[in-house]
Amino acid sequence: MVTFSDIADYRDFLKEFYDRRKVEMPFYSYRMMGDKLGLDSSYLYRVLQKKQHLPAHALPAAKEILALAGREAEYFDLLYSAAVSKDKTKREELMAKALSLRDVERHSLQAAELKLLENWWIPAVRAYLELNGGVVNVKQIARDICPPITEDQALEAIETLKSVGLVKKLASGKLALTEAHLTVGGPEKAKAVRNFQRQVLSLASDALENVPVNERNISTLTLSVDQSCFEDLGDMLREFRRLVQKRVDGAKNPDRVMQLSMAFYPVARKGGASENTIIKGEGAGDKK
Repeated sequence: MVTFSDIADYRDFLKEFYDRRKVEMPFYSYRMMGDKLGLDSSYLYRVLQKKQHLPAHALPAAKEILALAGREAEYFDLLYSAAVSKDKTKREELMAKALSLRDVERHSLQAAELKLLENWWIPAVRAYLELNGGVVNVKQIARDICPPITEDQALEAIETLKSVGLVKKLASGKLALTEAHLTVGGPEKAKAVRNFQRQVLSLASDALENVPVNERNISTLTLSVDQSCFEDLGDMLREFRRLVQKRVDGAKNPDRVMQLSMAFYPVARKGGASENTIIKGEGAGDKK
């Protein structure tokens, strides 16, 4: 299926949907899709060929058959408004808003690059290199990572980052980052991801005792939810993560490397849920 990164015209969503349905159901037709949208088949054909625009009254039905909700629905609406706008300035503003909803670009890790996930400090060293302008001082790096690592570990992290191309050596001898965000795909990589997440969650636990309150922000919620609420909160967490990455991209003068861990998991099943939300921390609603 097409993604945000593939689309700059709302009609591509519709064209992709039609082509996919045609493969799944060879008898699927413009008339069948048009009936769902309240359009005749010839008009729908012109829309898919980008010779016409959807009428405004067909937008809700279009988003329904495309199963667009939340950020995707907003993206679709913005692309539509930009496409039909006759004002160039307004069109550019709408497109800029739409593009801001796209995911940050990520570097997909190949099998050989899974070494990055073997130890939590390897991504931390990579982020640290941005703080110090790419200066390679192994002794300093080992001392500044929290908790501290050995010089051998710092050196191994640098060599790993160089070998997979996530940092590159400049003529000055300094290192520069080549990608801002990482992601891992494929079921065979799940074990490596879980191991990495286990490490960083352990760091969060250690931070409760070893990091001053004014240098961390840790809070927890115990919630009673139904399935619909559970799914909505999952969407909200994904959107929050995207916004965090966008904000980090805009940091002008970073002076620290932070680890953000988000966990959302069951602690009780139906039959033992409470009616109220319990907030755990140093006082109701406090940040720790």
